[in-house]
Amino acid sequence: MPTPEVWPGRPYPLGATYDGAGTNFAVFSEVATQVELCLFDEQDRETRVPLPESTAFCWHGYLPRVGPGQRYGYRVHGPWKPAEGHRSHPSKLLIDPYARAIDGHVKWDEAVFDHKFSDENALNDADSAPFVPKSIVINPYFDWANDRRPHTAWHDTVIYEAHVRGMTRLMEEVPERLRGSYAGLAHPAAIRYLKKLGITAIELMPVHQFINDDHLQKKGLSNYWGYNTIGFFAPHCAYSSSGCTGQQVQEFKMMVREMHAAGIEVILDVVYNHSAEGNHLGPTLSFKGLDNASYYRLQPDARYYTDYTGTGNSFNVRNAHVLQLIMDSLRYWATEMRVDGFRFDLAPVLARELHQVDRLAAFFDLIHQDPVCRDCKLIAEPWDVGPGGYQVGNFPPLWTEWNGQYRDAVRDYWRGTDTMMPQFASRLTGSSDLYQSNGRRPYASINLVTAHDGFTLRDLVSYNDKHNEANGEENRDGESHNRSWNCGAEGPTDDAKVNELRARQQRNLLATLMLSQGVPMLVAGDELGRTQQGNNNAYCQDNELSWLDWAKADQGLLVFTQHVIHLRRNHPTFRRRRFLEGKPIWGAESDIKWLNPAGAEMSERDWHSGFAKSFQVFLNGKAIKSTGGHGERIFDDDFTLMFNAHHEPLEFVVSHDKAGHVELDTAFPKGVQRSEVAPRSRIKLEARSMVVLRHDR
Repeated sequence: MPTPEVWPGRPYPLGATYDGAGTNFAVFSEVATQVELCLFDEQDRETRVPLPESTAFCWHGYLPRVGPGQRYGYRVHGPWKPAEGHRSHPSKLLIDPYARAIDGHVKWDEAVFDHKFSDENALNDADSAPFVPKSIVINPYFDWANDRRPHTAWHDTVIYEAHVRGMTRLMEEVPERLRGSYAGLAHPAAIRYLKKLGITAIELMPVHQFINDDHLQKKGLSNYWGYNTIGFFAPHCAYSSSGCTGQQVQEFKMMVREMHAAGIEVILDVVYNHSAEGNHLGPTLSFKGLDNASYYRLQPDARYYTDYTGTGNSFNVRNAHVLQLIMDSLRYWATEMRVDGFRFDLAPVLARELHQVDRLAAFFDLIHQDPVCRDCKLIAEPWDVGPGGYQVGNFPPLWTEWNGQYRDAVRDYWRGTDTMMPQFASRLTGSSDLYQSNGRRPYASINLVTAHDGFTLRDLVSYNDKHNEANGEENRDGESHNRSWNCGAEGPTDDAKVNELRARQQRNLLATLMLSQGVPMLVAGDELGRTQQGNNNAYCQDNELSWLDWAKADQGLLVFTQHVIHLRRNHPTFRRRRFLEGKPIWGAESDIKWLNPAGAEMSERDWHSGFAKSFQVFLNGKAIKSTGGHGERIFDDDFTLMFNAHHEPLEFVVSHDKAGHVELDTAFPKGVQRSEVAPRSRIKLEARSMVVLRHDR
């Protein structure tokens, strides 16, 4: 390849920016003495072009006639002094942190490491270029047609956590060449399913370009979940059915456009707390070689990394350029890729200014003042592995949180744990104890019973213990305390009574999830009865263990789930924007009443009776405090929810003076055995079941 012409160009925007006539390249490094842009042709032949300018530590140059599809990387001339935190050397080809597309995968050769395997303190100057993925110049232009964001209100949102590959890999209605791809997810069959199910937002597990770890590949496994990011602007190329030299960007945009056309929002699970480069023994792929001390939190002995994530490193969010990268990435996905929100993995890591988690960290300040990001849905996973890392309830306004306390309380209540009624009642009504004091609303609580990390819903009621042997770690990985209950037998069984109880427990958990105040999150496949055979940490299982098996779907459970989601969506009683107050609203009687099975108001003794596991809650549809979009009052039917987590049937007294219609009864497979119940009458709830009565206005 002839040496191309290079002009000074501009320091911003960072990354490779094609303008129709050429491409501007810009990359940050405070420690570099020189940065070389490396261009690769189709035969992988390399041409090195020194970037001619450095402005405020941003190295830049403009190459006319270089355009979309061009493969490139960087080499940084700078200090390799690990004891001082510096790991730059021109032998390492580096991925552009701002690359909009990345082609290829890491080939695990010693050359991709900056040290020798025989001596971690000795420089390894072997050329890594043959073994490192290449950054790609993309065409930024795309026909968005009449795309409009759904802008679904938080209180109307139902989230579906899904994996791009796992969702459609076995979906026969999707053409085989599209299965497991962005295009497969955008296929009419997939979208039709989501619409019929009733969800309003799909939360995709990581789609930023990630790498597969060497130790997993040696065991015949792979990083299926994708929490191992190396490119924060690039859609993962393995999920593209159309190509990896920029086509993945176009295909991702097409998926978002089709989701929006169906009224479905797209939320991304993002991992800004660490990178795929691991600890001091990990590979040098991008950030380490560019400016290790700026990008990472280092120990006083700067050879080593501070690890709040359990992955070997933590991003240094105290550094202005790292903050800039995160904010630029968020804005790019929100504006150019048009996604609707973000779920932040291990979010407290981003709040660690010094050591402790700081609610007013610079990251949150930036989010709140940013006109793009503050208009997105923001979800925190409110825990990390560092000291003080459990921060449920402590995130600032604008943020919602995965409510781990909701998950634990609901699991414990339905498996029959004593003294759980007060906790369960609090979680059912929006967790005001966690979110009301700082000005947030019930929808600050993202309610979940399961997530990708842990048992599936079916396994939650089928296993007491994890069974992760397939991961090759002798069952040492994964959470050991799952608050699960196998209902009388561990794993698959032919015992009809056990299987019936498991089915009922799944219905109980799904109904509770969908009818709680807050925002429900359903994990893809839970509505189908998906099992991972007791594996609660299937991060490395890119196979039938993790994929949705549509051929084995529990159709009865699916119908039940559709019914209870639509019950929620049709009735504002279950989607309140303000916390219930337990007092009259709009002149009507109290908005909520807590009743014992006999129909009398709960006493302190009722609440604190350790063995008690049964109660009722009355929700007044005429006492909804929030108004509609035009200031109008919102009216709904009244509802009585009856809960019996006792191991025997119990008789409940209907306290309402109007007839009730059974909208839901989890004792029945489809939950829709409707019948009319007379005022003040008595009905029997089966053991471990739930009934929902609707009283006409």
